[in-house]
Amino acid sequence: MQQRKLGPYQVSALALGCMSLSYAYGVPPAPKHGERVLLAALDAGITHFDTAALYGFGVNEELVGRVLKPYRSEIVLASKGGMAGVTFPDGIKRVIDGRPEAIRQNCEDSLRRLGTDVIDLYYLHRWDKKVPIEDSVGELSRLVERGLVRSIGLSEVSAATIRRAHAVHPLAAVQTEYSLWTRNPEIAVLQACRELDISFVAFSPVARAFLSGKLLDVATLDAKDIRHGMPRFEPANYAGNLKLLPAYEAVAAEAGCTPAQLALAWLLHKDDNVIPLFGTTNLEHLAENVAAASVKLSPEIMAKAEAVINQHTVVGNRYSEQSNREVDTEVF
Repeated sequence: MQQRKLGPYQVSALALGCMSLSYAYGVPPAPKHGERVLLAALDAGITHFDTAALYGFGVNEELVGRVLKPYRSEIVLASKGGMAGVTFPDGIKRVIDGRPEAIRQNCEDSLRRLGTDVIDLYYLHRWDKKVPIEDSVGELSRLVERGLVRSIGLSEVSAATIRRAHAVHPLAAVQTEYSLWTRNPEIAVLQACRELDISFVAFSPVARAFLSGKLLDVATLDAKDIRHGMPRFEPANYAGNLKLLPAYEAVAAEAGCTPAQLALAWLLHKDDNVIPLFGTTNLEHLAENVAAASVKLSPEIMAKAEAVINQHTVVGNRYSEQSNREVDTEVF
């Protein structure tokens, strides 16, 4: 597979987001199946694996750490802190906490679960707006000084916040949702990353399965699937979005690839500083996605895809009002 720069590393142009192996989209697969997916990704040439303390409240890190430990020197391992599970009397709940002591504890817990001495790329998963970004990034810098982390990044932040953080400690990467149907990074974040030599990691590049063309009925989603809380997946909005698929699938057919491959290849062609981070629990989808790295798109195909799926044609907001308050991104 072609390689791309990720901070100080050279990694596969496509990365595997491991979240869905333990979290988010309904009942996760059995650990044995998760192991097969991770090893298949490795065999397919993926060298960049992404997890977080939040995913399954540590379960995902344990899975990734155990399975990939024999190959630790061959991969770039990314995880995230500043948003994790905290135990309360009524159970474990997700908490955003950017205080230095919380970040330090998150990192130490992640190292233990991952079974490694150092994390290659450690992100602040969300900016805790009660804490100055300089304080949170200052702690990330100290983790680098202690040798617990090799490089740092931020997730879901604006260009202004990137510049403030980068002035405290150089950022290797910024991770934000980016796809044909989520174009917010194009406002200012992609330009800021290019100017500061920061790699951009695009999560949900296939629009949480919408751009695969295979999710035709949101009623089939598991009751605990996080997409139920996202406006674009509300039944009325999704019905409007489904109307875009025939034209989009026609563009994919013209390009000689599948709809999911078109979504991934579009990102790869859009900017050579972008690394698409896809997730899957399906071995066939894994192979399909990996093959997107070999898809060639003409400028005409790029323009046609962008004309069909963009921030003006998609129905519904990306996040709920509550989730929007938790991120720090520019909005069209």
